[in-house]
Amino acid sequence: METVKILPGHAVNGREKFLKKIVTILSLGISILALVGCGNARKTLVDETSEEVTTEEEEAENQVQSEQSGETEMESYNFSEFTNVEITGADLSDFNEEELAVLYQQARYCQAMTEVDTDTMREMVPEDAVFTHMSGRQQTREEYFADIENGALQYFTIGIDEPEIEINGDEATLTYTSVLNANAYGARGTYHMPGTHLYKLVDGVWTSANGLEE
Repeated sequence: METVKILPGHAVNGREKFLKKIVTILSLGISILALVGCGNARKTLVDETSEEVTTEEEEAENQVQSEQSGETEMESYNFSEFTNVEITGADLSDFNEEELAVLYQQARYCQAMTEVDTDTMREMVPEDAVFTHMSGRQQTREEYFADIENGALQYFTIGIDEPEIEINGDEATLTYTSVLNANAYGARGTYHMPGTHLYKLVDGVWTSANGLEE
């Protein structure tokens, strides 16, 4: 029988190869774990980023919807048609729909004053309304309207400055300073008159419940 001798060098080489295989396997396993970990981290980062983007998009969309809602309300009340009336000291987008409806009626009335449109004014003011002038003089509705019609009172432009509106059910109060560019019984000038105007909701329409201080 032939005897095969195992030399020490051969044994060492075999052990080294075995160890190298183990090291290679371990390295491969660590690499795989690292890749899996990176993948999970990347997925988490992507998910978080996606959530942030979604939240920002939702906030932007809500803001746009809110702005569009405010614009829609203002578009339903076109104040630009009142060419002789200017609203100052207030942002129309701050008013809700009911408040805009009241303010719109007041602007419409003021425009009618400048156009000597007493037919429209009669529609908007009750028959028993009393008008108070700067001097304290008071007139009935028909007396006041007669002075507008005959030219004793001429209104060229009217400003509605710093309007504040409070609504309680079917009643509303509108407080502001009237800026009147007018000729009042021969005295031409610009007059500033603070006052509070009452409105009532009648058949779905805000109607003046008292006369204006003029």
